[in-house]
Amino acid sequence: MERNEIKRFLELKEPEASFSPELKALYFDGKGDWQKAHDFVDQLPGKSAARVHAYLHRKEGDQWNADYWYRRAGESRPSVSLEEEWELLLERYLENT
Repeated sequence: MERNEIKRFLELKEPEASFSPELKALYFDGKGDWQKAHDFVDQLPGKSAARVHAYLHRKEGDQWNADYWYRRAGESRPSVSLEEEWELLLERYLENT
């Protein structure tokens, strides 16, 4: 994902109404509001919400909980930095808007 795309995403004053809850969670995490990001995916069913949930717990430092959510998403914890993981997730969910 290119830096200018990330910059435009983070320059939004608020997430667009058309954004999925997963994308809204990534928006708020990118703005530094982990709790608000977590609130968007905390009670959602499905693998996509579990995937973002896993990332958020990895960022929090709760590896056991993160690994639980990675399993729920049907994926493994990636061996990339948190920044790279956020960018990969952003790219994944922006493609679906």
